[in-house]
Amino acid sequence: MLQHSTIPLMRAWNSWSNRPAEMVFLPLGVRITPVLYSTRSKTTSAIEPRRDMVRLGRHTIDGSLIELETELSGTTVAFSTTKTDPFAIRGSWNGKVSAEWGLRFWLTLAISSDGGEVVVHDAGRNITLVKVGTRFVAVATAEAPVHVTGHETIDALRADFEENGYFYTATRRSEAPLIALRFNLEMMRQGTYAAGVADSAELAIAKAQTCLAAGAPAAIADAQTGMFEGALDAMRDVVAWNTIWDETNARSYTAVTRIWNLGKFAVWFNDQIFAALLAGVFDADLARENMATAMAGATPQGNIACIVTSNDAWVDRTQLPFGALVVWQLYQRTGERSMIQASYEALVRNRRWWQDNRDPDGTGLLSCGTSDVGEGLYKGTAFAARNETGMDNSATHDEAIYDPVTRTLSTFDLGLNCAAALDAEMLSKMAAVLGKHDDAREFAALAERHRTLISQTLWDESRGIFANRQRRGGFVRSLSPTSFYPLLCGAATPAQAERLLEHLSDETTFGGDFVLPNATRDDPAFADNVYWRGRIWPNVNYMVWLGLRRYGFVAAASKLASQSYDLFMKNWREDRIASENYNAVTGEAMDQGDTDPFYIWAAMLPLMAASEIVDFDPWTGWTMRHAGRDVVLGPMVSPSGTLELVVKSGTLVMTLNGRAALKTDLHTTLSRIVFANGRVACTIAPVSEAGFIELPGLALGDVLAARINGQDINYVSGGDGIRVMIAEHAEDRRLDVYFSSSSAH
Repeated sequence: MLQHSTIPLMRAWNSWSNRPAEMVFLPLGVRITPVLYSTRSKTTSAIEPRRDMVRLGRHTIDGSLIELETELSGTTVAFSTTKTDPFAIRGSWNGKVSAEWGLRFWLTLAISSDGGEVVVHDAGRNITLVKVGTRFVAVATAEAPVHVTGHETIDALRADFEENGYFYTATRRSEAPLIALRFNLEMMRQGTYAAGVADSAELAIAKAQTCLAAGAPAAIADAQTGMFEGALDAMRDVVAWNTIWDETNARSYTAVTRIWNLGKFAVWFNDQIFAALLAGVFDADLARENMATAMAGATPQGNIACIVTSNDAWVDRTQLPFGALVVWQLYQRTGERSMIQASYEALVRNRRWWQDNRDPDGTGLLSCGTSDVGEGLYKGTAFAARNETGMDNSATHDEAIYDPVTRTLSTFDLGLNCAAALDAEMLSKMAAVLGKHDDAREFAALAERHRTLISQTLWDESRGIFANRQRRGGFVRSLSPTSFYPLLCGAATPAQAERLLEHLSDETTFGGDFVLPNATRDDPAFADNVYWRGRIWPNVNYMVWLGLRRYGFVAAASKLASQSYDLFMKNWREDRIASENYNAVTGEAMDQGDTDPFYIWAAMLPLMAASEIVDFDPWTGWTMRHAGRDVVLGPMVSPSGTLELVVKSGTLVMTLNGRAALKTDLHTTLSRIVFANGRVACTIAPVSEAGFIELPGLALGDVLAARINGQDINYVSGGDGIRVMIAEHAEDRRLDVYFSSSSAH
């Protein structure tokens, strides 16, 4: 019987559990679990990052390549798994470093099923078989195991090793709920296995044997080389490794990290939507799953819970309302209206809840709080109220006083108000797509009112910067990068925006080699270097970068993206650390104990770098930048299919679904890109040197019209398509090409 029939087929075999080396065929609940035993230390390892030394390597979203290394008592073993088709996997191990005699270091493949079905080992054929319902899973190994034992569970297998040693034979079995195929690193320093799934035993065996005999598939290509090398690869690996199975809720989701132990599952609202944003770069289905997980926290009161775990639910509070921003970006990337439809109502209720519950004086500006509902930890405290910003111990809260009557902090929080203004703006865009015109007008007006209030009320003219402010008093002293969030929501006037740029580069406040610190460098809180008191947070850098882009501060945005990429790679290249936060003086990730080493939003740092080349901007849509530097980028999701981009010898070539779709030698940015039936369009940013845009696959006879800013232009045959010459120009220009819908595009 199929246990989880809704998992997409290409992800059915994957590293679903908290044991990253364990391969699970999720529809049947069949597991292949490596277990190590060291005689030297008399200890075992099921390769669990919370307990064991594990270095997570490459991991594709669909599990077609999974690599990791682990160490037990000084011995290092590398594992790799590949797929030949959705129902077959091929795994291998390699003992890289031995700290003891290999004869006494055991590597075991434990085969079991969640339903407790009996697993059978056929020594004559060197096949291990388990039947679940009417379906069979067969496991074949290149070499026969030295020893085969039977156990009830993984824990029983580990206890057998640790209590009885490696020579013990009394647990030898050929049938049991768990069959352990035992190899040692003296005789089998390297080894391979394969597993096949089919609807008869013989077909499953044949599939496993064929997969084993086929050998390792060709190496996968790097996802990003040249400019910002490895950025897209890192994003993919962080997303894929943190995507696990939530047994409690029977769902796949990308966890904040697979390493933390917060119960059987844990979902923070903001972390989950950022997981959706990152997953959407590679897989629209996984993005949808993550958004559904985030929206599952919607409460009857209207807000979306701050956090829901198997142990607790903080329904009395929420987090900054960035949900509509992420959904709008996912809609632009995928072109799928369903992305909006699935989350719209929950996000609308959440936004209205903010206005109804966190504006105690009716000013239109919001304060953080904690409602009198639920039984969440810290409910009704100042700390609970601070949770709504996500910046729990930020120095910007030091002067905030909790009012038990209104159940809010005494301050207008700048980051919250900017997020709320942006949320209303994005909801207006979403409503327009859905044809909800009254909603669109309501939220557009709310966004405009909120922007005006931010600009007029939260701007500290004496310091020339935006800041938190007491509802009935002056500005708080401490600042954070949320001072730049008015750029994100469009609240800053041109004069205010220019002043903000000065602070961005000031090395006594936010500037420096490693940016952006979440307390200014001249704030006493900066020296604390604990969580939000001085450290760098990837999600905050991303929001500031997005705001800089919105205001056209291209150079400042590119500098921040480059610095963020360098910060990430400093810890990623050698140590594969994707940190929750970073030291703002040294750039180190793991210099203090409150930092998780493989956190989902760390991938927002390389996301900025990849997005400097291809992005789906909330305001200018599908965007590509030709910076003149060689780059290979992709595959990634786009509204027109799988996108790949190559810049070589000065020419950019974009392919869609494996076919060249656009070529150009213009060193500029193309935005508002459209590839639809019968039309290709884009906005061409200023160019300092004339060049061309070529549309491969279009014959001259296919073209109905080609226009720039609405005026007909000439086009010629070029390469394998048509070519439009673009003259030097100092302002944005709009290119539209219309063609017969029967043509290649």
